[in-house]
Amino acid sequence: MAMRITILAVGKIKEKFFREALEEYGKRLSRYCRLEIIEVLDEKTPDHAGEALKAQILQKEAERILGKISGDAYVITLEILGKELDSVSFSGMLQQLGVTGKSQIVFVIGGSLGLHESVSRRADRKISFSQMTFPHQLMRVILCEQIYRGFRIMNGEPYHK
Repeated sequence: MAMRITILAVGKIKEKFFREALEEYGKRLSRYCRLEIIEVLDEKTPDHAGEALKAQILQKEAERILGKISGDAYVITLEILGKELDSVSFSGMLQQLGVTGKSQIVFVIGGSLGLHESVSRRADRKISFSQMTFPHQLMRVILCEQIYRGFRIMNGEPYHK
């Protein structure tokens, strides 16, 4: 059974070049897994939103995210405070999940405010790509590239360093 990988992300991708990059990685990944990208609606955040409004926004986004995660999914959230991995370790993580029968992996990318604590609590693993902040649209492309790189490493296939 092929591994199923879902990228569950808050917000739509508006930029054509990001969509094209995701389509390209989707094609490349089709050799290794079934990739699905699910977008949930993001809440508009006013420029000077207070903490109470931010908490409400995160809660609404969390309900949408959690509503898309099945009970048996292995959930990996992308969070600044998550564990940083190099590409070889990331590949090893994917391989280990496959070996242990975790066939449904869901990567969660939050919106502009991040993730509500309820989503973070649902995570089986929290990873960070950097302490820097990236636009969530770009993060999807970076994540797809790393998943692709991970499968190439796992299969002993060449990949530029």
